[in-house]
Amino acid sequence: MSLEHEGTIERPPVSVPSTEGFWNRIIGIVSVIIVAAVVFVIFGPRPDLGGTLDVSGLPVVIMAFNASTTVLLITAFAFIRLRRITAHKNTMLLAFGTSSAFLVTYVLYHWCKEGPRSYEGDWSNVYYVILISHIVLAVTVVPLALTTLYRGWTRQDDRHRRLARIALPVWLYVSVTGVLVYLMLYP
Repeated sequence: MSLEHEGTIERPPVSVPSTEGFWNRIIGIVSVIIVAAVVFVIFGPRPDLGGTLDVSGLPVVIMAFNASTTVLLITAFAFIRLRRITAHKNTMLLAFGTSSAFLVTYVLYHWCKEGPRSYEGDWSNVYYVILISHIVLAVTVVPLALTTLYRGWTRQDDRHRRLARIALPVWLYVSVTGVLVYLMLYP
């Protein structure tokens, strides 16, 4: 039995693939590498580029990727509520792409500049609550998003749906608070 959406034929849900353990290990390894890379570029040594690479414009690019991810996640949610599966899938892949672009620019920026920027506003308690919750959830969103995407891609619909109910709000929170942190640091 196939389901028809948007003029395309969708495959019915499949059983859990025999490669599930392999992909779970890959997701775990990739998640650890990403988190370790971010920690390293923030707290590790910086390269001496002698002023050859100007990254001063990257914070606005980083914020734009976060804002784009937010819009794409909300759009993908709307598509799935309308049962537009192909549009949902494509929009989620775009959200994954903007999140990946965010990560690359974030790592590049923090590796090439002098440590994290200090908050200098009047709302330091609010800022640090947002920042700390953002950091903690950003660490968890990596394996959550990757696993949710994997389950959707392999049409493990029930497992995908259950995990997406957790992953979507976490991913949204991380992308929205990323924008807020930028706005608080660069008024």
